Amino acid sequence: MSNTSSENDPLDVNPTPQADTANPYITPQAEQVTYVPPQHGQDTQGDATGGIIPYKNKHALIAYYLGIFSFFIPFSGIGSIILGVKGLQARKQNPVIKGSAHAIVGIVAGICTIICHICFTVVIVGGVLSNF
Repeated sequence: MSNTSSENDPLDVNPTPQADTANPYITPQAEQVTYVPPQHGQDTQGDATGGIIPYKNKHALIAYYLGIFSFFIPFSGIGSIILGVKGLQARKQNPVIKGSAHAIVGIVAGICTIICHICFTVVIVGGVLSNF
């Protein structure tokens, strides 16, 4: 006495799928889609932020924020420039990660604030020395 699925399931609630039956609900376009597995070393994680925040390129992200804050913190633009360059290098080595715009903004803001802080320092020192 053999136990087949039809003997164990008299109502045929869970029929076994047949290999030769086609899916009647599939569209012709879906039949043409083929799955391409990711290559070795390729990033498979999705970006929940939509690519706006380059959280995978930490140098570029820190350079951006440091460049913005360097308007208020004197001479912190030096770190913004260094990290911005490192962020651009990381983007060049791995094009999957984003952040080139953040790195460029960090570099430009760092250069601008360094120039401004040097000018303000010269003006303040010149004003103090003119009183003596």
